[in-house]
Amino acid sequence: MHTITLIIILAYAPSLALLWYFYHKDKYEPEPKRYVILTFIYGALNSVIIAMFFEQLLFQFIPRTIFSIAIVAGVVEEITKGYIIRIPYKAKQMDGIMDGVVYGVAAGLGFAATENLLYGFGFGVGISVQRALLTPIAHGVWTATIGVGYGLKAENKLKLPLIYFFFAAISLHFLWNYFALLSRDIPILFSVVILLILFNIAIISYFVNAGLKEDRIKYGFSGK
Repeated sequence: MHTITLIIILAYAPSLALLWYFYHKDKYEPEPKRYVILTFIYGALNSVIIAMFFEQLLFQFIPRTIFSIAIVAGVVEEITKGYIIRIPYKAKQMDGIMDGVVYGVAAGLGFAATENLLYGFGFGVGISVQRALLTPIAHGVWTATIGVGYGLKAENKLKLPLIYFFFAAISLHFLWNYFALLSRDIPILFSVVILLILFNIAIISYFVNAGLKEDRIKYGFSGK
């Protein structure tokens, strides 16, 4: 297989597989496919372009350190991905936790796919394999956190300001980046990255279960 083809597959296949999985988890009131696909595409294109622009701009004024790289990526990328969720929100396609999960992971997975593509082109197949295993679910979870905030807001159940959900996503993203960067010099710290991915999986599992429970009650489903 040609190297470029392999890098493209490694970049997009994991994200598309996860998108398929989370879309079908929303079994009580599936979202319109066109809005889910549109959110994924905007995450894959607009979010990446805007994030790259602002990250490069900020590093014209601040020094590149492990801390600054981790925090700038967390802030810029989660804001740009979170903004994409406004597309289905403004179109009144969101009315609950599960909707927030679906659109949040769509935006995050789109971003992860294109980011991994660029990393693959820049650093080769090896980095593509590593990132294919870790970053899609991470980006999906972080942006799903923001999506849940939008979903709660859409149904007037938001008890905290939406910015808190952005802050939570940024914090998760920052921790991931910080320890991933540190682990390059201190390999043992990669174990923290693995723990963080497990923590992220626990978070998205909680959101999905909460969303399904809410939908069962809302739409009158008595079974599981």
